[in-house]
Amino acid sequence: MSDGDRDVQAELKQLVSDNDVVLFMKGTKTFPQCGFSSRVAAILNFMKTPYQDVNVLEDDAVRAGVKEFSDWPTIPQLYVKGEFVGGCDIITEMTLSGELDQLLDDQGVAYDKDAIEEIRKQNA
Repeated sequence: MSDGDRDVQAELKQLVSDNDVVLFMKGTKTFPQCGFSSRVAAILNFMKTPYQDVNVLEDDAVRAGVKEFSDWPTIPQLYVKGEFVGGCDIITEMTLSGELDQLLDDQGVAYDKDAIEEIRKQNA
């Protein structure tokens, strides 16, 4: 199948519905390749939140397609239970305000509650 025959939007929809938490990022969860991706991955990693990382640098079609999929112009992009949550600034704000834990609790996604409290303490 050539790239022209790919249905990238269908691939993205499948990816976010097959995984509770998906982070479209530059690089990987163990080797982020931009500061914004690194920050969101660090939050999720520190919270021990299981998530699927998708390196948009490995696939130009995914890199362009995810921006159309979410109608959001930048990477990283976080999805929880199939819903777009936001990029780096939004995830950082949600972490500090308690909205991220509320969202994860509401969606039944596991995370380390002590770790998220530690993040807030360090940023108070």
